[in-house]
Amino acid sequence: MTVSNRNRSKVSPITALVFQGGIGVVGLLVILVADIPVQVSGAGLLPSVFYGLLGAMCTYGALLLLSRIPGLFPDNLDRQMRGLYRFASGYSWSVLLLLSVFAGVGEELLFRGAVQGWFAVHTDTTTAVLAASVLFGLVHYASFTYFVVATGLGLVLGLAYAITDSILLVMIWHGVYDMIALFCLLRFPEWFGIKNGA
Repeated sequence: MTVSNRNRSKVSPITALVFQGGIGVVGLLVILVADIPVQVSGAGLLPSVFYGLLGAMCTYGALLLLSRIPGLFPDNLDRQMRGLYRFASGYSWSVLLLLSVFAGVGEELLFRGAVQGWFAVHTDTTTAVLAASVLFGLVHYASFTYFVVATGLGLVLGLAYAITDSILLVMIWHGVYDMIALFCLLRFPEWFGIKNGA
């Protein structure tokens, strides 16, 4: 992908990657310091990869279909999509791929591994999934609608982790979901109401 100066992101690729990678380091440190049990691939390696890929495609497809229902998302989600488009179009595909991988690994270590894991030890599974999902939504807050969508995705990932005991599965699910979302946004911006690349 060629990037014009007009579309160049204000955040350097190194800064974006270090920030996203840092989330994973924080999550891993919390897991180690608090001695939170993390299930790596309870479903097994191949099922984790398969269901992670399948889950990402189905989740993104469902969200895309839901976004076509008039009035379902009450506030202007288009504005967030334009902002995300401007941000993503400032990076090469290799940086976007790495950001997706780092988000999948790092955010799942933090939210499912550390937060959901801690709450699961100290409360119950339902509270753990809900708490981690709401925190996930709050961290991704760009508008109320975006918060609801992110919280919903957090619930899906949290339930998948609780059911399968596989952090690997949700890491793959999250990372591939982000890759699909960025690819569709940049390749088909008109799907999101973005005209002339702006």
